[in-house]
Amino acid sequence: MGAVPFRLDVIARLKPYWLHAYLLTYTPLLLLADSRITALWQQWALGALTFVVLYLATLKAPREQRLQVWMCVIVATGFEVFGSLIWGVYRYRLHNVPMFVPPGHGLVYLFGLLAMTTPVVKQHGKRVAHFVLAAAGAWAVAGLTVLPILTGRFDLQGAMCLPVFAWFVLRSPRWALFAAIFIATGELEIFGTSFGNWSWLPVAPWTHIPSGNPPSVIAGGYCVIDASVLLAMRAYRAGLNTIITRIPITMIPRIGPSMRLLLDSRVNSGEAVSPASANLIWSLSSGENTAKPITATATNKTMATMIQSDVIDQWPMKISSSPVRNSTP
Repeated sequence: MGAVPFRLDVIARLKPYWLHAYLLTYTPLLLLADSRITALWQQWALGALTFVVLYLATLKAPREQRLQVWMCVIVATGFEVFGSLIWGVYRYRLHNVPMFVPPGHGLVYLFGLLAMTTPVVKQHGKRVAHFVLAAAGAWAVAGLTVLPILTGRFDLQGAMCLPVFAWFVLRSPRWALFAAIFIATGELEIFGTSFGNWSWLPVAPWTHIPSGNPPSVIAGGYCVIDASVLLAMRAYRAGLNTIITRIPITMIPRIGPSMRLLLDSRVNSGEAVSPASANLIWSLSSGENTAKPITATATNKTMATMIQSDVIDQWPMKISSSPVRNSTP
């Protein structure tokens, strides 16, 4: 009897993390599939699938975070082209940037954004950051001491990323994002290099800095990507606001044939309308307003006046096409 409530309690505790678990499961399966393919069209299919996965996953995020995720896809693609094809510090198996890599960056970024509101972050706060930073430090130290004996790679490049990562985790208000990204990138890099999807050069071109495969705290690079995403978002909003403010919000009302017939029919019908509506009908039917540009706000007020005058005005009058004659009863 007690097993059922315990099971339900466990499910309730794990529910906020189901999307994180899904993303951590999808990544190694994707990399395993990519390591077995032999044609580019198969890699393109994996890329299309990953874009669909990213789109569905972002539906669980607020609108502002969705925009950041897709901006990250664009920004990270630029970093991938530079890092792999131009600098050549790492290289993919087919000597390209696989189509699944840009949305993969989006999945990692979404993983970090959603982690900021998880119960473990709310309950334990910066202790989570200190734990992740300790793990990153241990990996960096191992890359300089123990791992060179086992792998033959001295990981100075990964250790150099540690101060950048530590600063963002300890000083940034988005520290939970970077702490979670360390977990996601750690899994991504370990599986990706193990399956042979990509490999880091033993010595980086240009800088000649030795590197592990993968570098230990390469999550520090995501700190730079995140900063670039925020700058791009700021530039996007500034440009959008500039465009909006420069759009002329003016219009010239034009009376089409159907509207003119409607106005003429109301004028000649003897229908009970308000004085304000009568004046508006006469001015429109005579063409007085056709040459006067008015703002969108004025147009809305005019329409509101027509509605209010015809529906709820309490002082109607009669209008007709013939002169009004006074007669005695």
